[in-house]
Amino acid sequence: MDHSRAPVLDALQEFRRRGDVVFGPPGHRQGRGTDPRVAEVLGMDVFRSDVLGLNGLDDRRQSQGVLEQAQELMADAVGAEHAFFSTCGSSLSVKTAMLSVAGPGEKLLLSRNAHKAVMAAVIINGVEPIWVHPKFDRERHLAHPPEPDDVRNRLREHPDAKGMLLITPTDWGTCADVRGVADACHSFDVPLIVDEAWGAHLPFHPGLPVWGMNADADLVVTSVHKMGGAIEQSSVFHLQHDRVAPEVLKQREDLLGTTSASSLVHGALDGWRRQMVEHGHALLDAALHRAERLRAGLRELPGLRVMGGEIIEEGLAAEFDPLKIVIDVRDLGISGMQAAEWLRANLHVDVGGSDSCRISASLTHADDDESEKVLHDALRRLVERADSIERQPPVHLPEPHVLELEQAVLPRDAFFGPTEQIPADRAVGRVCAEMISPYPPGVPVVAPGEVITADVLDYLRSGIEHGFLISDAADPALETLRVVARR
Repeated sequence: MDHSRAPVLDALQEFRRRGDVVFGPPGHRQGRGTDPRVAEVLGMDVFRSDVLGLNGLDDRRQSQGVLEQAQELMADAVGAEHAFFSTCGSSLSVKTAMLSVAGPGEKLLLSRNAHKAVMAAVIINGVEPIWVHPKFDRERHLAHPPEPDDVRNRLREHPDAKGMLLITPTDWGTCADVRGVADACHSFDVPLIVDEAWGAHLPFHPGLPVWGMNADADLVVTSVHKMGGAIEQSSVFHLQHDRVAPEVLKQREDLLGTTSASSLVHGALDGWRRQMVEHGHALLDAALHRAERLRAGLRELPGLRVMGGEIIEEGLAAEFDPLKIVIDVRDLGISGMQAAEWLRANLHVDVGGSDSCRISASLTHADDDESEKVLHDALRRLVERADSIERQPPVHLPEPHVLELEQAVLPRDAFFGPTEQIPADRAVGRVCAEMISPYPPGVPVVAPGEVITADVLDYLRSGIEHGFLISDAADPALETLRVVARR
């Protein structure tokens, strides 16, 4: 296929050349009605390029096939049979993917270290989750993806399960044996969905972890705004084989997706695909060398423990994305959250993620010598000034088994059923009716339908004293908890 083409961008350029006068959405009329103060910040070209797909970039019958051509090019670029663009972000795309495999009351295997967006899908879709617990790293207090044998064992226990949702890479860059998990699923003739939100760049360089399509996954969801070059909310479904029908995926997406898809997102996805096909290998090659150099330099700074390929040698993960710079800062006497806040407040450097133990910074094809130096110098300054950062009460980090809670009620039933708000001290032994997700990274510690334990409650409340943000709980301070009402 001719990857020098970008059908959405070409159509947008032609729309602007023609000078069409539009009497439908958007109401700003390609910027003519935009407040100049808004345009000064966002730029007028954003509004000039904000065009309705139907009767704008294409006609109402979509006879020009603008979007279809762009999606075909994307599929060809990454080795998928089908690709579908989504402008609602992967949080919604994952919900759609799950709904394409398992409906209300049906079983679906899920990695228990899934983001709250996955748990939201469990609640909304009404599936029965069959949790596959991650491989826990005691030293780093970190959850890595589950292993193929864990998936195979759960499928033996639940032969009526409709498929598996695997999260890889994790927020921290550790990766599953995707092919091994796919083989396990396919031996039971069920599909593997991969939430590869952090992996949009993987198809374009052999030095990166395996790409889900190449590892025989059936359906892969990517967030191109995370590690790619598209704008926020840019997501793509990638599909192969016949275990998930493309028409089923389209219909499920139509249930949840917007009817006002953004031309800005579609255009950015289209242009990013062209850039990666034409220049991706060279751009990512430079990024990989940059990451290697940066990681080596950071390892020379006292008090920083930089994670890398040793987790593969230790048998904790199948692969690791080297563009994720993950740094344990506990030896500095501070938490990752404190480190992130200090870097932002004092040096105007924003790292990508943080928790009680570590921070992470993602390198992409967009980084250069200047941004590399900024990150290295900022972390050197953090090491030098760590003693000046006020110490926080420690988090009572639990043993791995403590986080494996009993699922007593289906998440949907617990969330939507009769509930009561009670003091936290009285919640031990009760069934939770809400998500409790320290953010970042946003993985629920307690999910609706799980039984609250004293150890988990101690962990969460010590985390709040330490600086956790828990925005999804009805009471973010966890003085009270929402639980399933007793009858």
